[in-house]
Amino acid sequence: MNVDLMRKIDHHLGIPLTFVSTYVLKTLYWLKGKKPTTPKNILFVELSEMGSTIIADPAMKRAQKVFDANLFFVIFSKNKPSLDLLNTIPQENIFTLCEDNLFTLMRDAVRYLFWCRKNRIDTAIDLELFSRVSALLTGFSGANNRIGYHNFHGEGLYRGEMLTHKVSYNPHIHIAKNFMALIHALEAPKPEVPYAKVLISDDHIRLDQVTFSDDEKAFVHQKVADCYADYDRDAHELVLINPNASDLLPQRRWPKANFIALMQQVLTQYPNALVLITGAPNEREEAQQLLEQVDHERCINFAGQLKLLQMPILYSIARLMVTNDSGPGHFSAITPLKTFVLFGPETPKLYGSLGNSTPIFAGLACSPCVSAANHRKTPCTEPVCMNAITVDTVFKQVQIELNY
Repeated sequence: MNVDLMRKIDHHLGIPLTFVSTYVLKTLYWLKGKKPTTPKNILFVELSEMGSTIIADPAMKRAQKVFDANLFFVIFSKNKPSLDLLNTIPQENIFTLCEDNLFTLMRDAVRYLFWCRKNRIDTAIDLELFSRVSALLTGFSGANNRIGYHNFHGEGLYRGEMLTHKVSYNPHIHIAKNFMALIHALEAPKPEVPYAKVLISDDHIRLDQVTFSDDEKAFVHQKVADCYADYDRDAHELVLINPNASDLLPQRRWPKANFIALMQQVLTQYPNALVLITGAPNEREEAQQLLEQVDHERCINFAGQLKLLQMPILYSIARLMVTNDSGPGHFSAITPLKTFVLFGPETPKLYGSLGNSTPIFAGLACSPCVSAANHRKTPCTEPVCMNAITVDTVFKQVQIELNY
């Protein structure tokens, strides 16, 4: 299913389903007399954003440490590889939903109900802000503790009232701190309205860093050499360019002409720079088109050369990366790679990378234009906010790093 179809299903089916489910679940739990219990098997629900699985990692690790609990996760199948980057959730504890069409989604939703009972899920934490599907999955998980975001008196998306711990989403702090607030709600010694009346510092949302063996690095170096025969790992500086962004919000893409001009400037002024255009296998053709327009021997189409789990190895040996606001900006955060992330429809104050990252944001009056109140869907068809980020602005930032 494409993104717009999924949003329509979530709206037209989600609203009546969450409304009815609210009263069904309240009746069932009242009849059974269920009350909050000590968390032992904690399920995290996050379906559609690969980068969010990285941002949520500090919260998941805190839940594991505080409660000595088993962690579980439910996610769309195409996004599962992002969970494997930090390996916080055991493979056998991950449930994937196939979102190919409505039938497969409903089929897997039924399977999910039995899976939750089999694993004795006692706590479900809904990380989503915009999805009614995730609200339903949380509500029908069978968990006594159900934690998530609630609108209270605010405007916004109706997602029913199936939570035992209602947390107020704070649009003024980073999403990683909002995720951490869900865990603090679970830790609260007594009921609160709203939950999570705590201070969450930057130290609480630091990501664990990953390291790689010499053999793993040598494998990636060889992949680069296979694409560029004159590659010298000691002489060349790898500059990564990620021109792609999720279809969830295509307005996040910087103009292709700008990426082309940026790559040409880097290659012209830095003879030791080797520019790699990265991306998934299905983005290889688009990367090739960019390569042909750059027209330089030290520009390489590297899209599809590595699996997602191998990309952090590349990040660990590269000098820097310039990327749209998308998954790679978050995946690189588990390595020391200097990353420049281009923001427009969203703001780095809420969604910035937790790594060694510098956000580049024009800050127009209309930007950011997506939020929890509009299902992250903008009416904008001409993302001036991205066009307003000039090539010179980005190149000056890149120069600082390459001259260091």
